[in-house]
Amino acid sequence: MYKIFVGNKPIILTTKVETETNFKNFLIDSVDINKVLSKLKKDKYDAVHLIGADKDVLLKKFLSLLPNVIAGGGKVYNPDGAILFIFRNGKWDLPKGKAESKETINQTALREVEEETGISGLSITKPLEITYHIFKRNDRHYIKVTYWFKMYSEYDGKLIPQEKEGITKVKWIPETKLQKVLDNSYANIKLLI
Repeated sequence: MYKIFVGNKPIILTTKVETETNFKNFLIDSVDINKVLSKLKKDKYDAVHLIGADKDVLLKKFLSLLPNVIAGGGKVYNPDGAILFIFRNGKWDLPKGKAESKETINQTALREVEEETGISGLSITKPLEITYHIFKRNDRHYIKVTYWFKMYSEYDGKLIPQEKEGITKVKWIPETKLQKVLDNSYANIKLLI
């Protein structure tokens, strides 16, 4: 099962047909993605289920419905176990950004974290989940596919938000304050934490 978020509402890719309650079912083979997005905007539905027979091709079929934007990002820890967050568009988020040509996804993730936060001395310790969300730009919908990495840095210098990207704050968030930050974050980020 995959979850693709539109705001904080999920599109769930599944092979299982369930009785509709607070969600709407569609067959992935004949779905109109614009109709799905319209249904999710209505408060009546908390989710949409896209149903297909073969779980191995569900994600591939879904990703073919809209243009994809590939991104890389980091869940960065410091020696105290705090996690590096950015504040953008009124929400707490993890640093991430779009891949550039001829760049590996690891390079993208490291570059974007450095650019958005001013941090240095980063190392990737392991890959994490891949998240998916739909966004709209210039009246067109896209699927952002973000490859996440657990990272580590002993950097204790000044954190510099990348203002031209709309980032207004960068902070190390200790575990004791994590819930407050997650209460004002995105569903994809909550899954990673």
